Amino acid sequence: MIKSTGHADLPLHTGTVPKWLADRMMTLGTLIVESLIINYGRKEVLTRLSDPLWFQSLGSVMGMDWHSSGITTSVMYALKRGLNARARELGIVVCGGRGKYSRKTPEELLFLADATGLDGDALVRNSKLCAKVDNTAVQDGFQLYQHNFILTKEGDWAVVQQGMNGEEKKARRYHWCSANLRSFVEEPHSAVVGENRGEILNLTDRNAGNTRNGILEIASENPDKMMGEIKSILRTDDAPLTFGYGGRSDVLQTISSDENAGQIVSSSAFSGGEIILENSSRNLVMPARHELKAEDVNLKRLGGVLATAYESRPGDFESLLLTPGLGPRTLQSLTLVSEVIHGTPSRFTDPARFSFAHGGKDGHPFPVPLKIYDESIRVLQDSIEKARLGYKDKSECLRRLHTTALNIEANCSPMADFDATISREKAHSAEWDGKTV
Repeated sequence: MIKSTGHADLPLHTGTVPKWLADRMMTLGTLIVESLIINYGRKEVLTRLSDPLWFQSLGSVMGMDWHSSGITTSVMYALKRGLNARARELGIVVCGGRGKYSRKTPEELLFLADATGLDGDALVRNSKLCAKVDNTAVQDGFQLYQHNFILTKEGDWAVVQQGMNGEEKKARRYHWCSANLRSFVEEPHSAVVGENRGEILNLTDRNAGNTRNGILEIASENPDKMMGEIKSILRTDDAPLTFGYGGRSDVLQTISSDENAGQIVSSSAFSGGEIILENSSRNLVMPARHELKAEDVNLKRLGGVLATAYESRPGDFESLLLTPGLGPRTLQSLTLVSEVIHGTPSRFTDPARFSFAHGGKDGHPFPVPLKIYDESIRVLQDSIEKARLGYKDKSECLRRLHTTALNIEANCSPMADFDATISREKAHSAEWDGKTV
C-alpha cells in the first residue's frame, strides 16, 4: 500500500501579481523564513517548504489568492528575490523558476557549488532526477513548467515544482526534501499536490522494483527480438499490455474500474491485483470558485485568533511589542503570521484560514489591507532585528500570540462568525487601504 503525505486540487488562474503586492510578499516571506532560521534552523525551512499544506498556508498569509495554483509561482518568486539577496547572511538560496528560468537551475547550482565547495555535479543530478521522476516516472497527465531548487550552505535541499494540465485547467505541485529522501526511484516524494485524475503509471512505488528491472533488461535486448515479442502481444486481442522477457511477464500498469478508480495505481509485478494509493489526512482539495466559504475554514481555530486579537487587553501585547497604539486588527494578522512560524503540522489543514491575515488580491475573503500588511511587516522585522541583538522579548511576544490563541481555542471553544468577520473587514477596507487586482 502506497502512502502519500498529501495532495491538493489547484485550479489554474491567469493574471499577474502587481508590484504593490509582490514587493510585500517578498518582504514578509523573507522575514518568515528568517524567523524560522533563527528559531528552528535552516533544515526546518526545507521541511516546511516540502509540506504542501504549510506551503499553501504561507501563500495565503502573504495575501496571494487563497486557493490558486499561482501561489506556487508567486511564493517561490518572492522567496527567490528576498532570500538570494541575503544568501551569504541567511545561508539559503533559491534556484530555478518558471519556464526558461527552470532550465537555468543547473547553471545556478554549479555557480553556487564553485562559491561554496559543494558537489555541483551531485546537486545538478538531484535537480534533474526530481524533474525526470515527476515528468516521466510518474505519468499523471501534468507537464512540468516550474522547478525551484532550494539549497542551504550545508548542502541540504528541497524542491518545489509544478506541472500543468491545460485541458483540465488544473495544476499539480510536487514537493521533495533531501532530509526525507531515501531513494530517487522508490517512493521519493514528501508529497504530491494536485488533482486526483485517475490511475497513473508510477514507477517509483516500492513494489515496482521488478518492473524497473524488467525495463532495464528490455533496454539491453536485441531490437529484433523485442519487435517479435511486441508483435506477438498485439496479435492477442484480449491480452493486457505486458513486456515479456525470459518467460516472465511484468504488467506495467493494472487498470481497475472498481470503487478505487481515481486513485494512483502503481507499477508492480502482476500478482492478480493492483496497488492503490492510500491517502493520508494531509490531503487538500481546492475548489475552482474564487469565493471563500465558511466550510473552507476551521471556525474554531479562527475564533481563537479573533478572540486573541479582539478580547485580549491591547496593553498585554502592546508593552512587549513596543508598538504604541497597536490595534486588534494588526494583532489578528500577527497571530496568524506567528502560527505560520511556530505552528505544528496539524495546524495547517485549513490553509484558507490564513487568508484572514492579509486578505487576497482577488478580493477574497476581502481586499488586501495595505496598512495592516505594512504594520505586520514592521513589527515582525523589528522583532527579528531585536532578537539578533540578543533582545528576544519582542520575538517571544509574537510566539505568545500563537500560544494564547491555542489556549483560548482549547479552553473557551470560540466559534468565529464567518459572515460577520468578513463584513467587518469589508466595512473597514477603505480605512485600511484595502486593495485588489
